[in-house]
Amino acid sequence: MKKSITLILFVLLSSLVFSQQNIKWYTIEEAEKLNKLDPRPIFIDTYTDWCGWCKKMDRETFTNSVISDILNNKYYPVKFNAEGSESVTFYGQTYINDGKSGKAHQFAVALLQGQLSYPTVVFLIPQKDGQLKIKQVPGFREAKDMEVLLSFFADKVYDTQSFDDYQKSFQGKVK
Repeated sequence: MKKSITLILFVLLSSLVFSQQNIKWYTIEEAEKLNKLDPRPIFIDTYTDWCGWCKKMDRETFTNSVISDILNNKYYPVKFNAEGSESVTFYGQTYINDGKSGKAHQFAVALLQGQLSYPTVVFLIPQKDGQLKIKQVPGFREAKDMEVLLSFFADKVYDTQSFDDYQKSFQGKVK
């Protein structure tokens, strides 16, 4: 009896820990609507199906509980397939994958300003005038490096400090 109760508790605790590591990914349209109701940065993971580094970041970075907590509570996280075929409407502009940029979707080309490199994370930061400031950060990031980036933009440190200075003094939670 004690063994079965212990097993049940272990399974429940394991599922609780696992569920806390899950990121609630939104579509870009959902993130836009949420951002209009409650402004916060939009985080976009721009990836492709064939990208090994993208898959590594999914497995190693986005499963970290610190990273998922920051993304779920301080951002509207979006996962966007840069070679996907679905149309996307963002702030009244519709983007499609018309094949004119190789396999890249028009939205990926716009977000990455033509610098198609995967993975690239994009921060869309609401400004006081209602516009969005765009910052692209290409390349794979381990959880500890992603934590610095996420904190820098979520806490609006960019208004008062350079990223290099912030990174030097940053005390993260990721081990």
